[in-house]
Formats: sequence, C-alpha cells, structure tokens
Amino acid sequence: MTTVTPRSSTAPSVSSATTPRSSTVDWRIRFGALALVWGFSFLFMRLGTDGYAPLFVSLGRMLFGTAVLALFLALRRERLPRARRTWAHLTVAAFLLNALPFSLFAYSELTIPSSLAGICNATTPLWGMVLSLVALSEDRPTRRRFAGLVLGFAGVLIVLGAWKGFSGQDPRGTAMALTASASYAVGWIYVRRTLSGTGESHLSLSTGQLLIGTVQLAVVAPLAAPLPSSFHLVPVLAIAALGALGTGLAMLVQYGLVAEVGPTTAALSTYFIPVVATAAGAALLDEQLSWNTPVGAAVVLAGAALTQTRGPRSAKPRANAAPTGKRPEGEPLVR
Repeated sequence: MTTVTPRSSTAPSVSSATTPRSSTVDWRIRFGALALVWGFSFLFMRLGTDGYAPLFVSLGRMLFGTAVLALFLALRRERLPRARRTWAHLTVAAFLLNALPFSLFAYSELTIPSSLAGICNATTPLWGMVLSLVALSEDRPTRRRFAGLVLGFAGVLIVLGAWKGFSGQDPRGTAMALTASASYAVGWIYVRRTLSGTGESHLSLSTGQLLIGTVQLAVVAPLAAPLPSSFHLVPVLAIAALGALGTGLAMLVQYGLVAEVGPTTAALSTYFIPVVATAAGAALLDEQLSWNTPVGAAVVLAGAALTQTRGPRSAKPRANAAPTGKRPEGEPLVR
C-alpha cells in the first residue's frame, strides 16, 4: 500500500543501524514488485472478506506483517523501543496508520469494488495537503499545488459519477475508503511531530507500531465481529499474502529503495497502485468498469502528483521541521 510521497530529491540521512542492506536485485525490479504487491493488496482484502469478517481480515494481516518484521528485527539483532513515551505515540500511530484504515478498507470492500478502494487510496496525498494547511504551517501551498488539490478531488467526483447523482456506487463503502485514506494523512502528520526524533531505527519503530496495532485489533475484533468458525483456504492465503507481502516485506523493500534511489523515485510506486488495483479487479474479480473509473483515476493521480511539487514560492523548511510528505529519520511507515 502507499507510503508518504516525499518531495525532497535526497534521501533522509540514516545511520548504519537503520540503512537497509544493499540488494543484489536491480532496484527497477524491486520497484515494480512493490507496485504490484501494493496494488494487489486490495484484491487480497476482497478475497479475505469472502471468508472472514473485515476486522479479522485486518487482524490476520497485522499478525502476518508483524511476524515478518519481527523476524528481520531478530536477524539484524535490533530491539524494540524501550521508552514509554515512544510506545504511547506508537499506540496512536498504530491506530491511525494501521488498525483504523486497514479495517475501514476491508469493510468498504464488502460493498464497493476493490478497484474503487484502490483509487480512493490514491487520494491520501490530497488529504495530506489539506491537513498540512492547518497542522504544518511551514509548508504553505503554491498555486500549482493548490491546483493539484482541486484537480485531485475533481477526479474523485468523476470516479464516483457526480453528474448522475453518484449512482452505481455505495456511498457508505466509498466514504469508508476515503476516510481510511484521510486517516493515513492524519497519522503521518502525527508521526512526523512525535516520533521523528526518537533515535530509534525505522525497523524497530515499525515493528513496535504493528505489534501495538495487532493488540488493538485482537481486543476489538472478538467483541465487534463473529468469531471464525471454519477454515477457508483461499481467504487465509489472501490474508497471509496481504500481511506478509503487502505489509511486512513491502515495507522492507521500500526502505531499501529509499536508501538506494532516494525517496522521490521510490515514492513513484504510489502512482501505480490504483492502476494495478483496477486491472487486477477487472481481470480476476470480473469487476465492471465504466469509462469514468479509469479517467477519474488518471485525474486523481495527476492532482496528487501536482500536490507533491514545490514551486519557487515555497518556503524552505526549517532545519528542525519536516515538510509534508518527507519521511524524517525514525518515522515508521507501514501500510
């Protein structure tokens, strides 16, 4: 799933403890694999909800993702954060960046196509810009970025068929998917303001974040959804792929790409996600597409790309302030 879309052309400095080890696989192959895995995550969610309640799909996803990160944490001989304050902030981050959006996306796919959920996910940079106007005063919008904001939300209206009264799309499911995307944006701003200076490694913070999110869902899921009563092979495999590949391994690949080619290039995978999600939904789930879905998706992506540009009037960020979209050292990003 998507990560923060950095606008800086240089990767954030990382210590030797946090720098991912170089890979023998060409970065272009890893880039393509990352876009495919995140794009297919919406199909995996749809398959998972065929056998289990959405909350248990999200719980399973978190369990498998945490297992992958914990394994790498052990292999690299790192440890989880120790400061209570850090764990308090991770608890909020886990809710905003994992437990809430994962569950909302899973619930949304009970009533909307996986392709639409993937397109809604692409609005995250738009929500991030809206929120940055209030939460990050040092990151003021240029005319180009504001135009991107307007263009992006116009694309959402095209996807939803606003001119025909939003007919054909479930408003509740769509609202859930859009709220999940907005939750990512809120979570990123919170993380930038609370966890960017902890001194902990990305892997340590991300593992802790997923662990807390797993506990949160483990408490809520049995109380709010029926317990699984049978084993369904395809849904279980889909949930395992969603967690191990789309949440755990994908994060490690993304960190490696950021270290090798920089955050701007690595973040371009974000813009392929709705394309992959739409193609996968149409080809494998027989989801019907009208002309406004791909057209609107293209407009959303164009708008999102514009919101990530910096014009000559943009103020240079202060040394101790992280601009919107840039991932400071120590910030956990798991999606």
